[in-house]
Amino acid sequence: MGGPFRVAVEHGSLVRELTKREILGRYRGANFGLLWALIAPFLMLAVYSLAFGGILGSRWPTVGGKQGNFTLILFIGLILHAFLSECLTQAPRLVSGNPSYVKKVVFPLEVLPWPMVLSALFHLFMNLIAYAVLALLVGQGIGWTLALFPLVVLPLVLLALGLGWGLAALGVYFRDINQIIGVLSAALLFTSTAIVPISVIPEKMRWIYQINPLSFIIDQARNVIIWERLPDWQGLAIYSLLAMLVLYVGYGMFRATRRGFADVL
Repeated sequence: MGGPFRVAVEHGSLVRELTKREILGRYRGANFGLLWALIAPFLMLAVYSLAFGGILGSRWPTVGGKQGNFTLILFIGLILHAFLSECLTQAPRLVSGNPSYVKKVVFPLEVLPWPMVLSALFHLFMNLIAYAVLALLVGQGIGWTLALFPLVVLPLVLLALGLGWGLAALGVYFRDINQIIGVLSAALLFTSTAIVPISVIPEKMRWIYQINPLSFIIDQARNVIIWERLPDWQGLAIYSLLAMLVLYVGYGMFRATRRGFADVL
């Protein structure tokens, strides 16, 4: 039962090195280097502020009599989508893109989704720092409930790990999955509450948004970060159980198909 987590503990130094390489490799050759992890979110926030706040004058429905800054509300949804999207788009190539790892008998292929998810998690929290700075500048304020954000995002991390193992295995045998994932990632964005509140969606279409795995996490993240409310603990518990199911199914699929990787690659 502890296999998906034990592999990260037993090969902790390898996971750390691969995670570091994943993060630093993205900014290799850039003049500002790792600083882009903070600069990019600020630039993105500036674009959102201009487009949605300044030009379109968009507004979000009040929650508990509190009106939030539309740009910041939108930003929370987009950074959570970016986290899951980064994992989804990289997962199918984790094994197929590293054939040299497959040929090394001693290399633990099961660790590959961990650096991917940890790297995406690093960028998620860099985005959160950018949010906190801008929130203070615009007078949005930051409540103590922000400390609950890691608990809110934990189920999504478990889901990303499970999908990482499953898609990594499928990516070896079905190369077309790389093209499908790009479309799926866009669909997850536009059928979630990242951009629009569920209250403006027609009743007969709401189920599409409600079954989207991003919508619930985005709503709970906004509760603790923007509206300074406690999350839905029962909902998070149910989500975590489902995410754990995906995690074990994905891990089991990876282990079951691993023997054929070398033959295909």
